[in-house]
Amino acid sequence: MDHSVSTAQLTRPWRTATMVATAVAVLELVLLIVFGIGLLGRSIAPHVRAAAKREALTPAAARSPAATASAGKQAAHPAKVTRILPRGRTRIVVLNGNGLSGAAAEASALAKARGYAIETVGNAPRTGYARTMVMYRPGRHREAVRFAHDLGIAVVTPLDGMKPAQLHGAQLVEILGASH
Repeated sequence: MDHSVSTAQLTRPWRTATMVATAVAVLELVLLIVFGIGLLGRSIAPHVRAAAKREALTPAAARSPAATASAGKQAAHPAKVTRILPRGRTRIVVLNGNGLSGAAAEASALAKARGYAIETVGNAPRTGYARTMVMYRPGRHREAVRFAHDLGIAVVTPLDGMKPAQLHGAQLVEILGASH
């Protein structure tokens, strides 16, 4: 007995098998990707957390495009990375930015009592600063943070509005504001 089988019936099982095999392959690929991300995520998660913590603790002024560019330059030239200076070798310029007579002399005496070298005491180019701040030369952020901590100053920022030549060799500038 001859059975006549149509070509449509012969090709249908192969199509179904191909579709099933493709679906299984896609499912395996998705599972491998999820598993790979899970493994890779565990290995880089501590690094991501540490970077996020550093970013969160970095002052906003240090995250400016100019500061980011200078940080990139420092990373490109590791020889320029400097060690933190001891307090006695960290030279400070104290400027009165609040207009109160004798405020800079008083602040410089306090900094000197903490072991810092006072380079110059004088008046800021203008008065009316709301808060006392510490400004630092490029590469001296750590000294500025230590100095601010030692004197209870909350604002630490890169040198702004002053040229390094105006510092007379000092690394840090303390500008006194209305609130210390």
